Amino acid sequence: VQLVESGGGLVQSGSSLTLSCAASGRDVSAYTIAWFRQAPGKEREGIACIGSENRGTDYVDDVKGRFTVSRDNAKHTVFLQMNSLKAEDTGVYSCAADPWATCTYQSPGYSPDYVFWGQGTQVTVSS
Repeated sequence: VQLVESGGGLVQSGSSLTLSCAASGRDVSAYTIAWFRQAPGKEREGIACIGSENRGTDYVDDVKGRFTVSRDNAKHTVFLQMNSLKAEDTGVYSCAADPWATCTYQSPGYSPDYVFWGQGTQVTVSS
């Protein structure tokens, strides 16, 4: 599976942005897709995911209520709708896919190794 992110850019605080993760070569519905963010000087962290076969979504507390992840299986694309952006949301956003990962951030210590990764797209939020 090849993943290509797009949609990043420079926006002002409070704005919205939608990122896309386009998958080629495979039926994206068969994979759990997660979005990761790496802020400057920080480790990469998972922030949102959608389970395979649309088995629900989950978010870390920091983005819950502001970000929405969705999937268009016909277009082999997963989206991350980001609203009410803050300066702290600045970073490189990457999507990752895995056929076996469970989409959850409610199990402390559970951090699956995603098999397929995109190259990332930069999001910069100015305050």
